[in-house]
Amino acid sequence: MALPMTECLLCHRENLQQITLWQLLNFQPVEPSLLCQTCLDRLEPIPLDQACRGCGRHCSTQLCPDCTRWETLTNFKNRAMFQYNELLRQFMSQYKFYGDYRLRQVFQGKIKREVKQIKADLVIPIPINPITYQQRGFNQVAGFLEGVKTTAALATIEHDKQLPQSAKNRQQRLQMKQPFKLNLSTEKFNKKRILLVDDIYTTGRTIRHAATLLLDAGASEVVGLTLAHG
Repeated sequence: MALPMTECLLCHRENLQQITLWQLLNFQPVEPSLLCQTCLDRLEPIPLDQACRGCGRHCSTQLCPDCTRWETLTNFKNRAMFQYNELLRQFMSQYKFYGDYRLRQVFQGKIKREVKQIKADLVIPIPINPITYQQRGFNQVAGFLEGVKTTAALATIEHDKQLPQSAKNRQQRLQMKQPFKLNLSTEKFNKKRILLVDDIYTTGRTIRHAATLLLDAGASEVVGLTLAHG
């Protein structure tokens, strides 16, 4: 048995989703997939037991070479859900830069389940600067978190408005100054377990700057969750 035919939001081919006998017999809810099976098969999930405990990248050791070299935040770790491969590059380009806001729904269910498992006191999306927001019309991370209770605890600082993160090379990212400030009083973060959510973990400077700010404000622990590591 199959659900009604739809179109894959990414490759635009026909998307025929099958319902299994087990789902029928057990009255299991079926979440319609917005991507076709071909696109889904190109995703590369990162298993927790094969991920760096610092940044979440796929590796065979507890810490990847980058985290071994410069890990300084003992109360921060990141969970990356997928490797940033060609499919996700296409996805993020279509979502962020071509403004296909429907794509926010593709990973909403998976991200919500991860958020629920992490059990944080506060869920904070990484903000984008006002110029980028004006051009794009939405925060791509907030789109992923639609339906999740979030706290707008961070704002961008003026000096970071000159060049979008997507336009910076690796060296520029690593040399980036603190791009954020707190929107709320430090009492809101005192002894709290905080979840920071971002789209792509590249060098880690963005999410680690945010984590440092929150830890300095009194948070007991900051956990990162990113859609991908690349």
